[in-house]
Amino acid sequence: MSSFTHFNEQGRARMVDITEKSDTVRTAIAKSSITVNKLIYEQIINNEIRKGDVLAVSQVAGIMAAKKTSELIPMCHPLALKGVDISFNWTTQDDYILHITVSVKTKGSTGVEMEALTAASVCALTVYDMCKAVDKGMVIGPTYLAEKTGGKNGDFKRPVPVAGE
Repeated sequence: MSSFTHFNEQGRARMVDITEKSDTVRTAIAKSSITVNKLIYEQIINNEIRKGDVLAVSQVAGIMAAKKTSELIPMCHPLALKGVDISFNWTTQDDYILHITVSVKTKGSTGVEMEALTAASVCALTVYDMCKAVDKGMVIGPTYLAEKTGGKNGDFKRPVPVAGE
């Protein structure tokens, strides 16, 4: 029998059985970013991107992505999310960086890290999609888990912020 949790006795992929795990409140905060040029930054903050309100569309896309994570990541369980919150802030000192923070919450038997990470990624991808006609040189990332609570493995908080924060 494999010691890996996502393999069955034949060494084939499986979705882990979580029926015996206790329901607890679980949260995850994931972050991502996208670096844009000055023109894109100005067009986003002045709502001049031809495809529409970039941050509003990105926010809705992120929420939708969190809810559909199990359809995208093969071993993720479908979850009844209790809350998804997405916020944006800019750094404009040397570069123009949109920072994306996603908070996901549920009460269940498995964590929401993948939902938060998927939402953060899709937010950044949506910004790229909406602005690519202006400049295709945007850079996405890093994308990472900042913290999580709940579950048998306990809480996690990234001890050192990722560069650029």
